[in-house]
Amino acid sequence: MAKDSMDLLMQAQDALGAADVTNKFLTFFAQDKLYGLTIANVNGITQMQDITEMPELPHYVKGIINLRGVVIPLVDVNLRFGNPEQEYTDRTCIVTLEVGGNRIGFIVDAVDAVVDIPEENISPPPALTGSLSGYVVGVAKTGEGGTKLVLLLDSNAMVGEVSMVAGEINEMVTV
Repeated sequence: MAKDSMDLLMQAQDALGAADVTNKFLTFFAQDKLYGLTIANVNGITQMQDITEMPELPHYVKGIINLRGVVIPLVDVNLRFGNPEQEYTDRTCIVTLEVGGNRIGFIVDAVDAVVDIPEENISPPPALTGSLSGYVVGVAKTGEGGTKLVLLLDSNAMVGEVSMVAGEINEMVTV
């Protein structure tokens, strides 16, 4: 993992350990778009590793990894959002989320930063159709003069959709 990725990892881990994570978001890139997830559900960030493929999974579920003794299904965010598959680079990483006892890894092109976004800088999402319609819960304006837009994602919706797949994978692995 590159030095700047390691710095972001340490910054994210510091934010994860903070008592108050209100309005703190982990931002990341997928297909040159900037997305954000509430840091409250982010379990960690890790570099890419060997993925064990599993049969008969949706095309966007790349397989599973063993992360510190826990089997975690991996979703390629680009594929899930209907983008073309991207080649994994040294900036590609896995963001793990934990919601309702389900832990899922999301493969992202690159992690950007942990940012504090005041409520007044978050707008409701525009009416969307397509693969993002159920996931985007807000649009945040960040950066100097609010010129940088971040699509804020619903962690519960993203993890919830894959949790049924995770249950099937856990049954396969423990048999």
